[in-house]
Amino acid sequence: MILEVAILNIKKGLSDEFEKSFEKAQLIISSMQGYISHELKKCVEEMDKYILLVKWETIEAHEIGFRKSKEYQEWKQLLHHFYDPFPIVEHYK
Repeated sequence: MILEVAILNIKKGLSDEFEKSFEKAQLIISSMQGYISHELKKCVEEMDKYILLVKWETIEAHEIGFRKSKEYQEWKQLLHHFYDPFPIVEHYK
């Protein structure tokens, strides 16, 4: 099992809109092959900051199966315009 970890800094004042878009986006990621589970947690100290934790069967399920899929293009359209700066994504085992 691989844990994907991303710190998401959302543009100031857009957290509510981000959360609504994430509701749609999580349906995409959860349908992908190799996906196990995910959690999105809102930071207590910083209003527009989140952590995204996604469990994958393998790193390839994330890096190739998801990121190279047509579904990822929809994920990007829903979420990527909220980030500032763009998040660094790391994997843990």
